[in-house]
Amino acid sequence: MNRKKVLLRTLMLSTSQWNIYKNCKDKKKRGKIVGSTIGMIILYLMLIGYCIAQCVGYGMYGLTDSIPMMCALVISIMAFFLTFFKTNGYLFNFKEYDMLMSLPFESKDVAACKFLYMYIKSLPWYLSISLAMMAGYGIYSKPPVPVYPVWLVLTFILPIIPMLAASFLGFLIAKLGSGFRNKTLIQTILTFGLVLLIFSLEFFLESMFRNDRTGEVMNAVSDYTSKSGKMYLPAEWFSGAILNLNMLYMVLLIVVSLVLFEIIFIPVGRSYRKINSAMKSHAASKGFVMKEQRQKSVLNAIAFKELKRMTGSTTYMTNATIGELFCLIAGIAVLFVNIDNVIKSVLKDALITKEMLFPAIPFIIYFFIGMVATTTFTPSLEGKNYWIVQSLPIRKKTLYQGKMLFNMYFTVPFALFATITFCISAKVPFISTILFIILSLALCAFSTAFGCVCGVRHMKLDWENEVEVIKQGAAVVIYLFPNMFATMALVVLVVILGTQISINLVAVIMILIVSVLALLCYLRVMKLAKE
Repeated sequence: MNRKKVLLRTLMLSTSQWNIYKNCKDKKKRGKIVGSTIGMIILYLMLIGYCIAQCVGYGMYGLTDSIPMMCALVISIMAFFLTFFKTNGYLFNFKEYDMLMSLPFESKDVAACKFLYMYIKSLPWYLSISLAMMAGYGIYSKPPVPVYPVWLVLTFILPIIPMLAASFLGFLIAKLGSGFRNKTLIQTILTFGLVLLIFSLEFFLESMFRNDRTGEVMNAVSDYTSKSGKMYLPAEWFSGAILNLNMLYMVLLIVVSLVLFEIIFIPVGRSYRKINSAMKSHAASKGFVMKEQRQKSVLNAIAFKELKRMTGSTTYMTNATIGELFCLIAGIAVLFVNIDNVIKSVLKDALITKEMLFPAIPFIIYFFIGMVATTTFTPSLEGKNYWIVQSLPIRKKTLYQGKMLFNMYFTVPFALFATITFCISAKVPFISTILFIILSLALCAFSTAFGCVCGVRHMKLDWENEVEVIKQGAAVVIYLFPNMFATMALVVLVVILGTQISINLVAVIMILIVSVLALLCYLRVMKLAKE
């Protein structure tokens, strides 16, 4: 067999949930696999429902020709970011590196197989979007039959170019950062710098197109999508192949994707061993001086251990701090911009004042910091060293309390800072500001406790790569999506309630509800610790 196929097949079998379910006799473990599979299916169905609803909106306004372009852009954006934040854990600095490089595989082949592994693992997300939009397009446009196989084939090709771009950028960041002593910090700074640059570019493009928008929202979105597609040629090729059955566009998308795949991994393969070796090495301080050791409580010691774990892993650090970074930026930005102008720009002249949005401030901030809780994956990060933790004179209850304490230490300062700056900028009354601060603290506690419930309930210790638990773990997914949709719904709910009753009363009601939920989640964690 081809060496790439052998390696890829081995990687897939070693992490296949079906393979584990088929060969595992532990009923509890099999039950977790079934539960996580059902959860993932529900998430795919939710994504399919959202895409179909989007197609219905396009169809109602007679914009069905924009559906293929929108499909291509959504898949490409998702593929880029999913790959970009996984590159450091999959292509570089992965745990099984020493074992793989001792086998008779070229560096280029190992890197290419790890890329294909990322592609296959993410493929269900791309297919959910594409098949849903293909169905919506078929209902409203009624295209000829050949469109459907063309759409399906190109769906498998479409994510390759953005994934290659993300992988190459990750390679550059890894190569630049590997030469520094504090590799994790440098790579994290470079990663965040690129993300901020991308978001800044998005705002720049939006300002360019703002003067050209039409009166109708859907027409504006369609126009924006069309202009974006002309700048990103693969989306234009996909749309042209679907709308006009243009064979040239179809061939271009396939050939360019495959050629880029071969080209990209030439420089990656040449530097692959050097980068991984540099990232796995540790610099020793020449001026080390033994100082007096200070005793810490067990909980603070566990929290400090989590801090060291975070600063030692680029994947952990980028995933855990991205929300806090945006929270900090937003908190600083609102001090220098007019809130009324922001509301007018975001809501497109809707009849909503800043006073009506006062109750939503804590939930807007929570949307930044609450979407990722370190407690969702830190129990699983113990991995194969979990037996060491169990051998220590520390109860599971104390271990989980320490992990929750770290998440509180990490999120509360950002939440308080952003809440205060938002309230100052919006001129929120003093009493309401105090209540919003308390509500933000309650939301941090809920995020911490609920994340720990998911992390303990869906703990995965037999992982080979930390990306599997930090970004793809069942605990992270089960925490993220319900939390995200519930937060968006609560923003709308508190705004509506704020127009009917006092905003202080709304804040008090939310504080009570969130505090009770946080307490229930904490008690659930303590119960799970006894099992």
